[in-house]
Amino acid sequence: MRYFLHIGYKGTNYRGWQRQKRVLTIQEVFENSLNQIFKYEIPCLGCGRTDAGVHAAQFFFHIDLKEEYQMDLKFILNKMLPNDISVFDIIKMDGEPHAQFDARERTYNYFIHTRKDPFLSELSSFYSLDDIDLNQIKDAITIIPNYSDFRALCKTPDRHTSTICNLKSIKLFHNQEKDCLRFQFTSDKFLKSMIRIMVYKLLEIGTGKLSIEEFERNLKSKVTLPFVNIAYPQGLYLTRISYPFLDILPRNEMFAVLDERIKGFWKEA
Repeated sequence: MRYFLHIGYKGTNYRGWQRQKRVLTIQEVFENSLNQIFKYEIPCLGCGRTDAGVHAAQFFFHIDLKEEYQMDLKFILNKMLPNDISVFDIIKMDGEPHAQFDARERTYNYFIHTRKDPFLSELSSFYSLDDIDLNQIKDAITIIPNYSDFRALCKTPDRHTSTICNLKSIKLFHNQEKDCLRFQFTSDKFLKSMIRIMVYKLLEIGTGKLSIEEFERNLKSKVTLPFVNIAYPQGLYLTRISYPFLDILPRNEMFAVLDERIKGFWKEA
């Protein structure tokens, strides 16, 4: 019997979603908790992977149980889980839909603050940028969706069966003072560290360290440079996963503070 779990987590204390040896991950926390409840091993298959320190305002994984449960599983899990992980919904599914392979669209947001703020240090990435040209960044953003092979913007391209992505949308937002920035990326899939590499390169363009022409040549080359700089992890949030059979808004109130739901705070560049 298949269930989808709709969750959110603050990734600061974890080495990402996927279980790894000798480090703590979100998948391990859930599998250990479920195994303790049901007294048998229950693999948790996620909608994707997040890197160490990256957050998820919305994340789905599926599990298969031997029979339908009668307990209040959401309540029990939330009592067991640490405070930086939450279960929002548990959904009984018809058939065997797959949390990863059936996802049709993923949206990430990347947050940056350019003035030091101790309350944002784990929720947004601090870059001391005194003079950044948002128009240059906007011009660079417009050319990215013209490409589909993002091998040049992947940290480990050979580990992917394909480096083709259908990048549907990239947007840049800023507040009135332009000291808070938000990049939003929507695609059918993303490659390893692809968003953080893009963000770093866009910041280089905005500060004059990289030209748009150089950036586009790199995209066309499909060559991953031996040394790739990536943006900090704490500014990155997986914020929306859409399925043909399931479309649920994020349930994370803290993300609402950072996201566009505060009227008038974010303006599209």
